[in-house]
Amino acid sequence: MIKGKAFFVDLTLCTACRGCQVACKQWKDLPAEETRNVGSHQNPQDLSAKTIRLVRFNEVKEDGKLKWLFFPEQCRHCIEPPCKYIGNMYADGAVKQDPVTGAVIMTDKTKGITRLESWEMCPYNVPRRDEESGIWNKCDMCINRISKGMLPACVKSCPTGTMNFGDRDEMLALANARLAEVQKTNPDAYLADPEHVRVIYLCESAPENYHDRLVASAAQRKNLVAAAPKPKTVTRRGMFKSVLGGNENA
Repeated sequence: MIKGKAFFVDLTLCTACRGCQVACKQWKDLPAEETRNVGSHQNPQDLSAKTIRLVRFNEVKEDGKLKWLFFPEQCRHCIEPPCKYIGNMYADGAVKQDPVTGAVIMTDKTKGITRLESWEMCPYNVPRRDEESGIWNKCDMCINRISKGMLPACVKSCPTGTMNFGDRDEMLALANARLAEVQKTNPDAYLADPEHVRVIYLCESAPENYHDRLVASAAQRKNLVAAAPKPKTVTRRGMFKSVLGGNENA
């Protein structure tokens, strides 16, 4: 059984209050960004090195009715993180994984990762590089809080029960129990990539209705493999087969 910590994020309860987004910025002391109105309540429009948690808004039509879907996006803290294995080939020790919690942490050494785009390291396209410092940034699971027994800032701020955090086996049990409850009225509800990540989303609509990177589909993983630069010392196919696990043609 995989140990460590995990988030359970129940999207059926999210009201897009953005408390988690604000709490993340406050705890991490991340500056505000200049934005503009593009006709959506979502602000800003994408993740960045200064916005490492973003509540995405999407209006969809289901059964003839318009519906708001909200997706608080963050690093998924993959069980086997491609960003760690790939990024460290370009800057040794740049990305670490905490052995106790499983948190995937980008260090200041990521400044040495200069030839990659986010999607070339991450099937969820989450990490972002700061244009001024050159350092990559993303959620680190609030490792400085949880190491002291505190909840991550986003979880602490959530007023609806959307955000949950604890031991991974407990979060999986909570997620599966909640899924069974939701499926009584919505049989199509599902958990997003629970076997691969430590941020487990409970969804009630198709993945693309939330965001095109909500789940790491086989096609997205295949695209990541095909698009990544070929390292000098390790073959691309061999490396990714090891990183992603299983058949690289899946």
